[in-house]
Amino acid sequence: MDNTLNMAETKQAEHAAPLFKRLIRMRETGLILIILALFVTMSFASPYFLTWVNVRAMTMAFAVEGIVVVGMTVLLISGGIDLSVGSVTALSMVIAGWLFLNGIDPWVASGLSILACTAIGAFMGFFTTRIGLHHFIVSLAVMVIARGACLLGTGGRPLGLYTLPPEFKFIGQGSIGPIPVVIIIFVVVVIAFDFMLRRTTMFRKVFYTGSNEKAAAYSGIRTKKVVFLTTTLCSALCGVAGIIYMARFGSAQPTFGLGMELNVIAAAVIGGASLNGGSGSIFGAILGAVLLSVVSSSLALLDVSVYWQDIIRGSILLTAVTIDHYLNKKRR
Repeated sequence: MDNTLNMAETKQAEHAAPLFKRLIRMRETGLILIILALFVTMSFASPYFLTWVNVRAMTMAFAVEGIVVVGMTVLLISGGIDLSVGSVTALSMVIAGWLFLNGIDPWVASGLSILACTAIGAFMGFFTTRIGLHHFIVSLAVMVIARGACLLGTGGRPLGLYTLPPEFKFIGQGSIGPIPVVIIIFVVVVIAFDFMLRRTTMFRKVFYTGSNEKAAAYSGIRTKKVVFLTTTLCSALCGVAGIIYMARFGSAQPTFGLGMELNVIAAAVIGGASLNGGSGSIFGAILGAVLLSVVSSSLALLDVSVYWQDIIRGSILLTAVTIDHYLNKKRR
């Protein structure tokens, strides 16, 4: 009897050891430990860091941007990249705000705006898959075009949307109990896409396409369709984020989202998404977004100059890309 129990305990220990090693090697585990270390350090450095007001502000800051991070992560896994996310998010706000000011119901205006952003993604997907241009060039051009459209449509001035109905503002400003609706929407989006990336055949094709597009094509996967759909999805999620921002602030800012592409790409790469495609996870990317949000909040509370904050964020991105490069080199 004792021998049987000892054998069972040995087997459990052998099973637990590889599991523990896998957890230690996971990039997400390292990010969680870094975030916890920052929380502990900042709790001593500033008495305001762990207050409900600051935690809520941090959460709200990365939640809506996190929706864009989801789209960017899926696109990076497929082998693409989108530099236009900030401009398209701003354009979503401007289109919906302009339509509302011209007498269209805000829900209808928001739906039309999201469709317009989806069409922009399809436009980029067409030039990438059919014409054969690189994602970088196409998205760079769209970034400039979309920003120019924002400024042209508003004259460079914010659109004040003071008469937005309360039920519409609720999606950006309301709460269900103590939890803001923005956070609930964000969590639903993250869980849905994380599940689809891990469990569905359709989204597994995204990994195969990003890992080796030629091999994926030879195995019967329509790789151009996969890239087209991931490009379209990224812009559509930018449209959703723009509407939530509009409801949250009650205005449409034509200059909103400047530099967002840096934060979004940095979050995805820090979380394990490769710039070469084929790897990444939604959970890891969101942890990257949380880390950047905690760093930004910490720098602000420590009264670090805004210019130094940009330098630090850029350095974090460079470090993440360097690590990604060496990991890919080691993998090859």
